[in-house]
Amino acid sequence: MIRFENISKKYGQTEVLNIPELEISKNEIIGLVGNNGAGKTTAFSILLDLIKPTSGRVISKNDDVSQSEEWKSYTASFLDDSFLIGFLTPDEYFEFIGTLANMNRKETLEFVNKYEVFFNGEIIGKKKYLRDLSKGNQKKVGLVAALIGHPEVLVLDEPFSNLDPTSQIRLKKIIQEASNDKTILISSHDLNHVLDICTRVILLEKGLIIKDIPNDSAAVEEIQTYFAG
Repeated sequence: MIRFENISKKYGQTEVLNIPELEISKNEIIGLVGNNGAGKTTAFSILLDLIKPTSGRVISKNDDVSQSEEWKSYTASFLDDSFLIGFLTPDEYFEFIGTLANMNRKETLEFVNKYEVFFNGEIIGKKKYLRDLSKGNQKKVGLVAALIGHPEVLVLDEPFSNLDPTSQIRLKKIIQEASNDKTILISSHDLNHVLDICTRVILLEKGLIIKDIPNDSAAVEEIQTYFAG
């Protein structure tokens, strides 16, 4: 589904990412973990063609993401609040994203309403601008918007940050349900959430893949031991 081929990213003489080879299969839930500066966001930014690698390429369903636009039709993401449009209300933003996915207003509203429990009655129909929402509610809007149009590939950077414990639990269920027909990549500092839902865990440290293991009881112990030092 997705391949990193000889990916390197340098800023000056400093190499922040070096992935000679990485292959991600269809319908996997990948958990990318690592300390600050490990290269997680850089890897996602290259995957989404937000930054160019110094060398190498990323292939998504046979499309070189830096040379083709095709991958954009089946890929969605939410990395941070820069993906939002602050002067729109959540309803307006959802409708805008729906039009990009060729969904009419009614279809978009029906889809978004499925997540009303996750929104906790604080988002839909409140007529507040996105810029005026709490960080947690902004995160909820961005996460649900990324699901509009049923993308085949979903990329989420730190999806659990700024969410209260109840919302984190609800989000884990949403991600697990979405994985039935999606390849999902998640980066997170919250090791427990990653180990709860991901089928495979990739540990990055200073831009290098240190471990790439299926998520099972042995993996949990191995990853926790690594971070414990």
